[in-house]
Amino acid sequence: MDMASHPAVATAHAFAPAQRVRWAALADEAAEANAFYAPDMLGAALDHLAGDAHVRMVEAQRDGELIGLMPVVVASRHGRLPIGCVTNWMHDHCFFGAPLIRRGEEVAAWRALLGQLDEARWAQGFLHLRGLDAAGANAAALEALCVEQRRGRREVHRYDRAMLRSELDADAYWESQVRAKKRKELRRLQKRLAELGAVESRLLADRADLAAWCGEFLALEASGWKGREGTALACRAEDAAFFRAACAAALDHGRLHFLRMDLDGRAIAMLVNFRHGEGAFSFKIAFDEALGRFSPGVLIEIANLHAVQADSAIGWMDSCAAADHPMIDSLWAERRTITQYRIALKGPGRSAAFALANGVEALGRRLKGQE
Repeated sequence: MDMASHPAVATAHAFAPAQRVRWAALADEAAEANAFYAPDMLGAALDHLAGDAHVRMVEAQRDGELIGLMPVVVASRHGRLPIGCVTNWMHDHCFFGAPLIRRGEEVAAWRALLGQLDEARWAQGFLHLRGLDAAGANAAALEALCVEQRRGRREVHRYDRAMLRSELDADAYWESQVRAKKRKELRRLQKRLAELGAVESRLLADRADLAAWCGEFLALEASGWKGREGTALACRAEDAAFFRAACAAALDHGRLHFLRMDLDGRAIAMLVNFRHGEGAFSFKIAFDEALGRFSPGVLIEIANLHAVQADSAIGWMDSCAAADHPMIDSLWAERRTITQYRIALKGPGRSAAFALANGVEALGRRLKGQE
């Protein structure tokens, strides 16, 4: 008998530190790794990025034990359609949206999560799930449950992005996956950069250095095109505060992977990754654009390859990059398929909203000659 249940939904700001301890226990047993919803990053996001978003934390329990957690918001539109819906919360710095579900409780957790949304008066339209791994535990459990319940489920969009997953060491991977011509050119750039001074790559190891490293990263990112376009973390106080808080929490729990490349002791490239479970997620990269002729962004990715492949605790790394990214796609051979789903909810008017969104989407494809 399925004894999964759910408590009343609470808004993000109602959660005390003790509640986040429960999330941490769930994250440790998650069937699918997601550093963005692990308490390190999720807690920092709720504290600094929620703003007026009115984030709700939907929890699923079995016999009092937390088996599922999904942050959601109500969106007033679905793409170009003026149809309200519920969607998993993905702020501007969140690049993966898989809810945390306890290993072995995947279907039960989703049964409770969807059941709670079915009953919630505030849950409009349907559930729009973004940023899922098409081959992940969440997608598989959702498909099984929707078939069982005869619940509508529609894939809205998918794309492939680079990831690193290989048993090869860094040198063997580099030789087998990167074209010889590109390897030769990058060796030339490494040699030319070394002619300017001492080049060193290192991982953050000392907690006492964290504040300085975060400050250097924020300044380095803001010095480039992101700063000019106003999208660098340092451009908004809340984004910078989120970054510092997430890095501190992750470091304290052994889940921060912060790499830098120095030239004569000055950071010319920095890369921040967050770990969860057996995997890791590449979060942000920054480099000195004045040294662009040496491709410091690519060079630190080479250093990152060596650091990751030398770490037995990291089984894979998601690039979190856009589709067809010209730089990382040329370095990492593996791909992860990221998808979005539209899931029907039960209740007055919701079936109509789900059918309307599907119908408009199908009509758009026909008009474009895609069907």
